Amino acid sequence: MTTALSGQEVSRQIGERFPDAVLQSDEAAVVLRGESLLEVAQFLKATPGLEFDYLTSISGVDYLDYLEVVYHLTSMKNNHSLVLKVRCWDRDKPSLPSVVSLWRGADLQEREAYDLVGIAFSGHPNLKRILLWEGFEGHPLRRDYL
Repeated sequence: MTTALSGQEVSRQIGERFPDAVLQSDEAAVVLRGESLLEVAQFLKATPGLEFDYLTSISGVDYLDYLEVVYHLTSMKNNHSLVLKVRCWDRDKPSLPSVVSLWRGADLQEREAYDLVGIAFSGHPNLKRILLWEGFEGHPLRRDYL
């Protein structure tokens, strides 16, 4: 069974390298600043002892005050996992950097978050709707939809 790493412990490691990247952490997750996502993700993937080489899932969530993207990361080598969260405060044009360059599995999952929640991923190689047709108005997993 995969062991879930403490968000607080991993946030300390992130903070040593990127002092302003972490907004908050607890036992369950680490919350990052959006502008730090790509460099922190590279750090989590490449750092010995962490080596998060597998992206399990990406989910877009609407909390009314902000949108959030939740990343579930797994290290196959070390048999541990981590939950990483990033918030988008701009509901009109939410955007985060794409992690497709690190984990190819992010491709369809970022497109799904874009399609259903409206979060754009800058640098994505083919960011377009995946479930709904082009021209569809809105994003149906937003709380303000309809």
